[in-house]
Amino acid sequence: MPRLHAHPESHLVSRIGWLRAAVLGANDGIVSTASLIVGVAAAGSGRPEVMIAGMAGLVAGAMSMAAGEYVSVSSQSDTEQADLARERAELATQPEAEREELAHIYIDRGVSPELAYQVADQLMSKDALGAHARDELGISEVTTARPIQAALTSAATFAVGAALPLLMVLLLPTAILVVGVSMASLLFLALLGAVGARAGGANLARATLRVTFWGALAMALTAGIGALFGVVA
Repeated sequence: MPRLHAHPESHLVSRIGWLRAAVLGANDGIVSTASLIVGVAAAGSGRPEVMIAGMAGLVAGAMSMAAGEYVSVSSQSDTEQADLARERAELATQPEAEREELAHIYIDRGVSPELAYQVADQLMSKDALGAHARDELGISEVTTARPIQAALTSAATFAVGAALPLLMVLLLPTAILVVGVSMASLLFLALLGAVGARAGGANLARATLRVTFWGALAMALTAGIGALFGVVA
């Protein structure tokens, strides 16, 4: 026991809820706002028009991210709660069947039948619903859905990500906005990929390449569309 206390563990999976929302929000903020700025600038618009379009994209995107995350994660939470309510009812009406079910989960994982039934009995005597939620449904405190956390995290990180290409519009000469914002945004995306990989313990090069590739593709497409319509106009 003293050795266990001397070796505390901090698992990265505990970050999965807010980290997913944060990376998604920041990535969308950079990509969508930079793409919008590049498209409008490529159409021949001046700095004021580009700034207005970028600010509108920031506000609309942040609100959209918050609403989308809240709705989607709330749906996940509703499903979890429905499953827990069903499990609670089954524990109340057919506890022996639930004991059998839990024991067979452990048997399927390689535990001997005798020990599996002992484990099931001990866990159910302490917290039957918690044992079934964790081992039968895969619901735990770490992975449970948190709609408000996801919504606020995504909205905040989207706004931060979107502010970066907007800052470039203020700092760069109008003549090089398309190239300058594109290059700066790719650097921001590479940094985001590296930070996200570091926080999640993922492969640094793969994460960085992934976000920069899709960001570059999005900006190239919108620049092409902006240039096409700018010429037509």
